[in-house]
Amino acid sequence: MIAPAAIPLKAQVGARTLFTVQRRLVRVPLSLADALAARCPALPPLDAGADGYLVTALPEEHAGALREAHPQLIAVLRQRYTRYHADLTRGAAGWWAALSSNTRSTLKRKAKRAGAVTVHRYRTPDELATFHAVARGIAATTYQERLLGAGLPDTPAFVATMLALAAADSVRAWTLDVAGVPAAYLYCPVRGGDVIYEYVGHDPRFAALSVGTLLHVEAMRDLADEGRFARFDFTEGEGQHKRSLSTGGVACVDLLLLRRTPANRVLVAGLTGFDRAVEVAKAGVARFGLGDLARRVRRG
Repeated sequence: MIAPAAIPLKAQVGARTLFTVQRRLVRVPLSLADALAARCPALPPLDAGADGYLVTALPEEHAGALREAHPQLIAVLRQRYTRYHADLTRGAAGWWAALSSNTRSTLKRKAKRAGAVTVHRYRTPDELATFHAVARGIAATTYQERLLGAGLPDTPAFVATMLALAAADSVRAWTLDVAGVPAAYLYCPVRGGDVIYEYVGHDPRFAALSVGTLLHVEAMRDLADEGRFARFDFTEGEGQHKRSLSTGGVACVDLLLLRRTPANRVLVAGLTGFDRAVEVAKAGVARFGLGDLARRVRRG
């Protein structure tokens, strides 16, 4: 039996969190291999102290079956997205050829505009220790850390895990310099033959040069040419760079399953109403061409 943990359920508009409610949930994060499997996942037993489950990266085709398997719980679809991945078994040339011609042209233009940049690669424990120092300097400037608290961690526990992964040859990392100044970083642990897109960031001063995208392209080439890994897992959520650099994707949802208590019924009504309002607002933004204004509001 998996112990539940206090998990915040957020009502968000982009990076802005308007309110948060905590529930004790058993989180069931599905791996890319799980998402690609043609079967509905089995959930662990739910102990008396848990409010329910949060199942992430569930293939959308299995959402109905999972609801039917647990009729005693209230099911709430929290978000819908494509879980993108890239085939690394075809080599760098094969991966590049699998991208659309428009993507390849765009990436070439970005590389030309950026000019000479330097990419550093990290793999061993000593190299990862150096990477962490450099990447933390970049992370402190990033959007991910300032607004989401999602920059590369600086805790002793994370550093210890990172070095242990490096000792087991189960992590890869990169940084990119512009004129000698560290501008972007990418950190990817390896699980079960899949490379995981875990921490990424770039200094906003270099955003116009697309340094994050250029670094990711070099990382994909390195991984594909290494010949050791099966796939690059872009994990949950979407983004233009994920769509552009991937070779496939799985339609997924995050599904919340809650006990039918009065408090949970009120919570579900509030979250469902909020999510519907956000969808209506998004449709209005798209219809009236207010995308730039919406992005400024979301990011503050």
